Amino acid sequence: MSVKIEIYTKVFCSYSQRAKELLRIKGMSFVEYDITDDQVMAEMQKRSQQLTIPGIFINDIPIGGCAALFDLDEKGELDALFKLTPS
Repeated sequence: MSVKIEIYTKVFCSYSQRAKELLRIKGMSFVEYDITDDQVMAEMQKRSQQLTIPGIFINDIPIGGCAALFDLDEKGELDALFKLTPS
């Protein structure tokens, strides 16, 4: 099963840049949405019930923002989500 990753970002947001860089380091592809458009921002807020930027979704499940992504990585749980290591 492939992993679906979506990330809602702002152009000059350092947290968005850090989250995307971690995903790239992990070799993961993702779909990026620019929340400069108010309609896209409203879609992200409706999906996640949060205002966190970036808004990150893995297989349609909101995981939070940059801090949550790095926290999962530090705990070793991110690779498991991405199926990068055996369970």
